[in-house]
Amino acid sequence: MSPAVSDTIYLADYDPRWPQLFEDERARLQAAIGEWAADIQHVGSTSIPGIAAKPIIDIAVHLRSLVDALYCITPLMELGYECLGEFGIPGRIYFRKRTHQPVRGQSHDGIGRTHQIHMYERTNDQYEKQIVFRDYLRSHADAREAYEALKRQLAERHAGDVEAYALAKSDFVIEVLARARSERDGAPAG
Repeated sequence: MSPAVSDTIYLADYDPRWPQLFEDERARLQAAIGEWAADIQHVGSTSIPGIAAKPIIDIAVHLRSLVDALYCITPLMELGYECLGEFGIPGRIYFRKRTHQPVRGQSHDGIGRTHQIHMYERTNDQYEKQIVFRDYLRSHADAREAYEALKRQLAERHAGDVEAYALAKSDFVIEVLARARSERDGAPAG
């Protein structure tokens, strides 16, 4: 069971600044933890052009070994991140960067998130799943539009429950990953 999350779900229309916000942060991360990070990718809905998203830049960091996450904690804290450990997902180390500026949909404590990092070691398939999901939605307008419609519907239905919102999206994510896998393997999905 993951920790309780009480943010209000707010989906912002796509912001063309999101890719640059990621690139700026990636440069800072590369300078701070590059010797341990095998790869740094923009994931989540802010990485998919044209789709509404919670206005938080999701970053996936691929480590050679999860032990390397220990070396990343201090440099990331110096960049304003806090480490929350696995935060409900075994094999992932989660960091969030917060701001004391009000962020719509994140005002329950007056502090909002601007970036979040999901660190995985190379043997964890969650890293690849995030990349495959992102790439499939980037290249399939029908799936992208269906995902955005689902997100809007679920944001309304689960307005104050981020965990329920995320769980309700899981069947769609599983379906997209199956389609991507079958497309890659040349076999029909299903």
